[in-house]
Amino acid sequence: MNVPTTGNGPAERRVVTLVMACLGVFVAYLPVTTVSVSLPAIQSALGATTAQLSWVQDAFVLPMAAFILTAGVVGDVHGRKKVFQAGLLFSAAGAAVALTAGSVEVLWAGQALAGLGAAALLPTTLALISHVVPDHRERGKFIGIWATSLLGALAIGPLIAGPILNHAEWRWIYLPVLPVSLVALAVAGALLGDSRAPHGRRLDWPGQITATITVTALVFGVIEGGAGSFGDTKVLVALGAAVVSGAAFVLAERRSDSPMLDLSLFRSPAFTATTIVAMITFLALIGFFFLLSLYFGMVQQLDTLQAGLRLLMVTAAAIVAGGPVGRLMHRFSPRVMITTGLLVVSASLFSLLTLDVDTSFLSIAWRLALLGLGMGFVITPMTATAVASVPWQKAGMAAAGNNAFRQVGGALGPAVLGALLTTRALDTLPGHLDDAGVGESARRQILPAAEADGLGAVARLRLGADTGRTWGAVSESFLDGLHLCLVVAGSLTLFAALVCVLLLRTPKPEAVDATAPGAGGVPGPGTTAAVPSGAPAAAPEPAPAPAHNH
Repeated sequence: MNVPTTGNGPAERRVVTLVMACLGVFVAYLPVTTVSVSLPAIQSALGATTAQLSWVQDAFVLPMAAFILTAGVVGDVHGRKKVFQAGLLFSAAGAAVALTAGSVEVLWAGQALAGLGAAALLPTTLALISHVVPDHRERGKFIGIWATSLLGALAIGPLIAGPILNHAEWRWIYLPVLPVSLVALAVAGALLGDSRAPHGRRLDWPGQITATITVTALVFGVIEGGAGSFGDTKVLVALGAAVVSGAAFVLAERRSDSPMLDLSLFRSPAFTATTIVAMITFLALIGFFFLLSLYFGMVQQLDTLQAGLRLLMVTAAAIVAGGPVGRLMHRFSPRVMITTGLLVVSASLFSLLTLDVDTSFLSIAWRLALLGLGMGFVITPMTATAVASVPWQKAGMAAAGNNAFRQVGGALGPAVLGALLTTRALDTLPGHLDDAGVGESARRQILPAAEADGLGAVARLRLGADTGRTWGAVSESFLDGLHLCLVVAGSLTLFAALVCVLLLRTPKPEAVDATAPGAGGVPGPGTTAAVPSGAPAAAPEPAPAPAHNH
């Protein structure tokens, strides 16, 4: 790998910063796909319901979504190196807790700590790079290498989890994060330089508190409503709290002298469009990856390595798309690029409606590769446009805000689609049991267990001669739910394409100063901009997991 060394500042400092940034983002994103492909093993070992599995991924994504903006501000005020080191500590602590988890609740706690670590690492790694590479054209090369490390973590995760689960308990998938985090922490303490924002910023506690309550209450209400009923008191209270705290967040940001998210950014139709597209797209995609991992484990009975190799098709295609996308961005407008990518993603999701129990590797591989290709055409232009559509002084906040909304969509994905799958599968299960010829005595065990604890609970029942027929019926009902979710996910990406067509326009030239720090979609010194998960690695100009994630 050739690391750029020309320009302002000592070359050695740049190399150290780049290596630390790459290690940091690798630590942040390694748990995403290792956990995603391990969900069937976790469900079997801990007896988790589908709703509890949703929380395994959301326990990671929620803290990332809720604290990523604040982590950037804390780094600006108190020093990025300190926040970077804190992120590594939280990631190591989360891995240690998950490594010792004997219940799904303890696993949630470990995932939450890891999510806090990722929230700290994502913006500070980019801000550290921005500080040592002030030229925005050269900085794009460094960020391209950084993005490769992010994608590398997503790609390597399944390949690590597979062999571990073939020889040990699921919890050992968290072990690799520990030595990498601790080594990076030691090296950073000795060699990494620190930096702060050149202009004053203050922590926005009202904004942080109301944002956290809004996101957490919304996701909790969706998950619990899908698992039970949206008329339950706790669900109504949670959704009501989300509405009230969301309104309070808007009010707090409008009155703040140093807002966490400047709401004037939404005056730009292009920023609004890319934010909506980011949230909708990641809701559909992260939710789909969550269900796809369950399909590989529950329906096709694949081991983790086999499932990981299939999911790798998405990441590999996104990496391959990076080079062409970087060049095409100079020829075609963002509206054309993003809309085309969304249409490709939607087509690939609809093409998966033919999935059944016996779908072969080759049959699914090309469709997943098509999905990754579409993502490659969406994510990079989407982030670049979000940043280029606002004055350069607000470029960092625009990129970080776009990333935060993307993570909110990612948190809602498993919740929304998991609830849809469970509802549809339970509705069709009795009919499939009848078709399979399952006896009445077995049905009296199966249906209450499935309604109480999800389809995975049926596998733990002792049904004697009805076992094979029962699992065939469960697989068919799961496929019914999966097909419904594919229709919803494909329709959401089509809606995102429509939003793109209607709202996205090329930013006016006066909105961007091409020579200013942070212009062109790359964060300037002192900003907290973030390249999205799944961003392609190439693009020297303005410029990824299923799932947790998750």
